[in-house]
Amino acid sequence: MKPSLTDTLCTRCGLCCDGSLFADVELAGRAEATRLEAMGLEIEDEDTNCALLTQPCRALRRARCGVYAHRPECCRTFECRLLQDVRRGAAGVEQAGAIIAEARKRIGRVRELMARLGQHDGRLPLGEICAEALARDPDPLPQVNRKRAELETAMSAVEESIRRTFLDGAGRSHAPRAAGRPG
Repeated sequence: MKPSLTDTLCTRCGLCCDGSLFADVELAGRAEATRLEAMGLEIEDEDTNCALLTQPCRALRRARCGVYAHRPECCRTFECRLLQDVRRGAAGVEQAGAIIAEARKRIGRVRELMARLGQHDGRLPLGEICAEALARDPDPLPQVNRKRAELETAMSAVEESIRRTFLDGAGRSHAPRAAGRPG
């Protein structure tokens, strides 16, 4: 039996769950939120009608969902643009794998630069961690400010790549909310 595209690609990726693409996932209702909370996932209640699964998702194990059979409706229905492109034959599986590897490499570089600037909080989405690192007052040391400039450039490239490769045309009616910088 040939593995499905989601088995082949999504399990190499995980960017929709690790805080790189989205800041949170809007849940279908209170029952879904309660079920996920019972499994130990972090839920944020914005108001009485809307609950959010925070990202990075605590159920993510490497690039695999630890609660796959019980994942939220939004996660069940979301397909990134890259997966859609492969499904319709606009990109091949090997090409998509290379794109995922490159995206993960760029995100790794951003995380490395943030760590050099003292930002280590892996519990926040990538965009929020980066925004915190860049929001600090200028440092008297020029090399620190150069690292911040390098981080800003690297993060801008990641955001553009994510938007172009993974988000444009990706079922916006049920997609999680993007993890970009506040703004």
